[in-house]
Amino acid sequence: MSLHANAAQLVTLASEGGEHGGEHASLSPLLTGGGAFLALLLLLWITTRFNRDR
Repeated sequence: MSLHANAAQLVTLASEGGEHGGEHASLSPLLTGGGAFLALLLLLWITTRFNRDR
């Protein structure tokens, strides 16, 4: 198979079921981003506690 034929098949496969757009209904971007932000803040706080000069 040629590169062009493979690319055409991948585009066809990716466009099937396009009504959902690949986004899961239960995943909220705000909740996911907020959780990641809080996790990073927690890691930053832990890092600064262990990195104190004595």
